[in-house]
Amino acid sequence: MRLILELFLRLAVWLLLAPLLPGIVNKVKAWVAGRRGPPVLQLYYDLARLWQKSVVMSTLASPGFIAGPAVAWVAVMGAAMLLPLGPAGVVLGFRGDVLLLVYLLAVARFATAWAALETGSAFEGMGAAREVSYAVLTEAALMTAVLSLSVLTGSVTLATMLTPSAGAGPVLLAAGLFTVLLAENCRVPFDDPNTHLELTMIHEVMVLDHSGPPLAVILHGAAMKLLLFALLLCEAVLPLEKISALPATGLLAGAVLAVTVAVGLAESLMARLAFRRVPLLLTTAFLFCLFALLVAWKGGAL
Repeated sequence: MRLILELFLRLAVWLLLAPLLPGIVNKVKAWVAGRRGPPVLQLYYDLARLWQKSVVMSTLASPGFIAGPAVAWVAVMGAAMLLPLGPAGVVLGFRGDVLLLVYLLAVARFATAWAALETGSAFEGMGAAREVSYAVLTEAALMTAVLSLSVLTGSVTLATMLTPSAGAGPVLLAAGLFTVLLAENCRVPFDDPNTHLELTMIHEVMVLDHSGPPLAVILHGAAMKLLLFALLLCEAVLPLEKISALPATGLLAGAVLAVTVAVGLAESLMARLAFRRVPLLLTTAFLFCLFALLVAWKGGAL
């Protein structure tokens, strides 16, 4: 009974807190631009409004057009439930759970691309092709970061792996994971979530034909993914296990807020890269994670 209650509480945390992060990002962008901007809770209002609207589907679309966003949302939620929540630890942890987390994120990407291709739209097909092309380098950087944590701790369990050490390793890992966060969540300089030019979009063009509840599911899943990567980044570099529960919780919350603000500042102060330069930045993220792996391997050898 206690396990079920804790599962429901964690589910509520992810459901209720995730939409807050995009609101903070938009507020930071508005502040930098000298505008008032939308309220921080704007995504909550948007989700409530979309959930009350009807669904408009292409005549070419199969049931996969609706199933794709649902499968992607469930996959992201499953990955989120595997991630430890700081001092609260993990409920569904097991040996090798980090591998399942990586695969669940890959399933979410596949389901989103699948739903985009269901409409038969050339624009959405173009966006899906760009998404999976860039994912090759993004996933390489993410798996290298996971491998560096595994080498450092000698474990493939998230609850054990997320225990950073001193030195240059966590700094390199933080730089690589932050770049991966921007790419995986389709933020500037990789993509612009506010653009409406089909020829320059990646992720946004994949959801152009979605409406109503499926679009709400996509937006909430994107918010959960942003929170997931922010937590993964913070827990990979912060020594939370060395301090008591309450200060550790406050430190983790502050770190997630700092990462969210950093995303907003990056979108405000950086321009979107040309498509031909995106692989170079993703390769740089991979190299950061690779150097972190070398530092971890060297430390283990010593």
